[in-house]
Amino acid sequence: MACVGVIGGLGVGATVHYYDKITAACKARGVSPDLVIAHADVDYGQDLVRAGKLDELAGYLASFIRRMARAGAAAAAIPAVTPHICIAQLTKLTPLPLINIVDPIAAELRARKIRRVALFGTTFTMEGSLWGQLADAEIVKPQPDEIAFVGQAYQRILDSQKADAGDARSLRRIAADLQRRDGVEAILLAGTDLAVMFDETTAGFPAIDVARLHIDAIVETLSL
Repeated sequence: MACVGVIGGLGVGATVHYYDKITAACKARGVSPDLVIAHADVDYGQDLVRAGKLDELAGYLASFIRRMARAGAAAAAIPAVTPHICIAQLTKLTPLPLINIVDPIAAELRARKIRRVALFGTTFTMEGSLWGQLADAEIVKPQPDEIAFVGQAYQRILDSQKADAGDARSLRRIAADLQRRDGVEAILLAGTDLAVMFDETTAGFPAIDVARLHIDAIVETLSL
């Protein structure tokens, strides 16, 4: 069985969500998950993202991966989408293979023959469009005011770990506009903390939970 290191804290709610879902999935398989979790500072990480200091962010994350490697981890995962903004820099620094969140997204879209998607998550995730890593599908950006609202709504979830009913209604309206106006086939829930508000079955629009796909990939590694 492979040991997986998880960089937690980015944010705490996302880490708890991953831990809960990973352990449940492993139990269903009859597997006891071998996990190492190191806690990173979400505020410091967000400051680096806002400042565009991607090399520094990669170095910060790599420091946790090195610690987890010393603890016996054979692979590493980041249970948050936005920190993947520095994946190119991080790949050069990490001593462990990364379970990249984009790879299972690409596989899911190919399997479902979905070609046109949009993202809901932090402003940096939406503006970055997964930073050129998703090659087989077009990522449609919402309008600037829509990006601003989704980013603010997501930050409110991060800050409070609570869902606001008004925000949920507005996100559903934006999703409907993206479908009607831009031909978007599905919205990627590209922010783990959105699980506080809704999931694929309760969103009210065609949605794909990227955390679910990432968790499945982590569980596959844990089951090796």
